[in-house]
Amino acid sequence: MSDAVLFDAREDGIAVITLNRPEARNALGKDIRAGLFAAWDRFERDPALRVAILTGSGDKAFCAGGDLKEMTELRLTVPPRDMFPVPGDNIELTKPTIAAVNGVAFAGGWMIAQACDLCVASTRAQFAITEVKVGRSSPWAAPLIHMIPQRIMMEIVLTGKPISAQRAYEIGLVNRLVEPDGLMAAALALATEILDGAPLSVMAAREMVMLSTEMGRSAALRAARQGSERVYRSEDAQEGPKAFAEKRRPQWKSR
Repeated sequence: MSDAVLFDAREDGIAVITLNRPEARNALGKDIRAGLFAAWDRFERDPALRVAILTGSGDKAFCAGGDLKEMTELRLTVPPRDMFPVPGDNIELTKPTIAAVNGVAFAGGWMIAQACDLCVASTRAQFAITEVKVGRSSPWAAPLIHMIPQRIMMEIVLTGKPISAQRAYEIGLVNRLVEPDGLMAAALALATEILDGAPLSVMAAREMVMLSTEMGRSAALRAARQGSERVYRSEDAQEGPKAFAEKRRPQWKSR
């Protein structure tokens, strides 16, 4: 990993990925993009890691978006699909991710926070899809319709105006809102709650939510049932009820 993106593989199964260009407001320049691609790949491939937290260094910006200076130098028109690392688009993950938004998350910053499964935000955070302000577009925001109401989404993308962390929490974009000095503790607490669950069950639950956003009701039910068979037939499916009956913590084996 480069120093543009820091990767902390904790012994408890949590990976903390930190955008580390605070002097550039953690903008998505070439070094951060490369670092994020590598970080997501490392997280997905390591079986010891079960939850990832994505955050930014410094106290001002989670990520201010794309590097506009770089775009000008490249005379960038349509961004190549492999230019920005976006889970759910050009990156496939099977494990839960949490955005810990410590400051502004504008344009591409909103994009990578949105691409995480859950979001914890500092009260100092701000969110904006600012592409209309600079003549760009935001096709990546399309999945947002599954997270917030249509008219709120419409106002956000048409005006490009920032919303506060409190407003983001009110509309359902943010799961937990905390004071700045408690951000990482809150993100780690949420990750730990996920770790308490059986690994195969967590993966199946995440997949079920994803299927539900992409399919109609009947198709999602069929696909989710099929995807859950591995969980039901696992050793963990027997261990969970047994541990409950014996009043002890389950010993998950991921099989």
